[in-house]
Amino acid sequence: MPHVAIIGAGPPGLTAALELTRLGVTVSIFEKRPGPSQLSRAVGLQPRSLEILAPCGVSEAILAEAIAFKGVIFHDHARTLAKLPLNLDDNSHIWGRAQDRTEGHIAAALKRLGVEVQYGTKFEGLEQDAGSVVATLNGLPQRFDYLIGADGVFSKTRQALNMSFDGYDLDKKWSIADVYCDDWPNREHFQGFLLDDGNVAVVVPLEARRFRVISSTPDALKALPVPMNVRETVRSAAFTISVRQVERYQKGRVFLAGDAAHCHSPVGGRGMNLGIADAADLAARIASGNTEGYTAARHPEGAHVLALSEGGRKLLQSNSALRRFAVRFAMRMFN
Repeated sequence: MPHVAIIGAGPPGLTAALELTRLGVTVSIFEKRPGPSQLSRAVGLQPRSLEILAPCGVSEAILAEAIAFKGVIFHDHARTLAKLPLNLDDNSHIWGRAQDRTEGHIAAALKRLGVEVQYGTKFEGLEQDAGSVVATLNGLPQRFDYLIGADGVFSKTRQALNMSFDGYDLDKKWSIADVYCDDWPNREHFQGFLLDDGNVAVVVPLEARRFRVISSTPDALKALPVPMNVRETVRSAAFTISVRQVERYQKGRVFLAGDAAHCHSPVGGRGMNLGIADAADLAARIASGNTEGYTAARHPEGAHVLALSEGGRKLLQSNSALRRFAVRFAMRMFN
């Protein structure tokens, strides 16, 4: 069996390591951070992700803590427009869990199989030939049979391959806040607030009293048109949304997965699930010894999610007064 290097210990990298190890492949997983992240970027977990993580007991551990979302509540500023269900069938279920906790469960399962993340390891470049990949890690060259770059939007692996990351950045800065609040209502629902000038704010439950607030304005908490009694702020920041995708997910014996290969807005909450699916598909191909179909399988899936995410964002953020009226009217009709 080959020896695979994985750069990045977010959900895609950890999933790739877990699946490869489960399938009998030797892996080494490297992360530049000094230790596990205490922050959460992604939130929602879909049924397919839980199916992928089930064989090693990760899904059971996640579901013991996760919030099963019952639906989404849309508001026009503070006024409720519609309360819509999410769990229409088995494929539409979504569970909420902070990304750092999801990562912790995958890493724990990986450790039970004898593999630990090598934290504090900086990826500095690579060279490859027909039979192997040499990665420079903390200044030292190491040889592997394959390498997976799961190192995020600013992927050093992608840069080392000189791959273009085609797409665009949105003009507006968005903002995020992870907070604890003891009395937020409807804590088993997404809540979306449609604001002036096409702006939006969204509140997503992460735990019983932990929430993610996202807004298309510079200050997510200030954007909320209703009071939120924040007990503690874990994290707040502004960020730029990029909508990008590489043309190919593979170059020789090096592969890209997750945000290293594609990125999009948080509308729809599919990013982490897409990366987990990338990792599982790639792990199965490496274990079988046939990797050439990876791009053909995963690029269309990435393009589909990018299109859905952007379509939803543009619909909610339309600058057209007529379209904004139509969206609000449709929500009231389907309520």
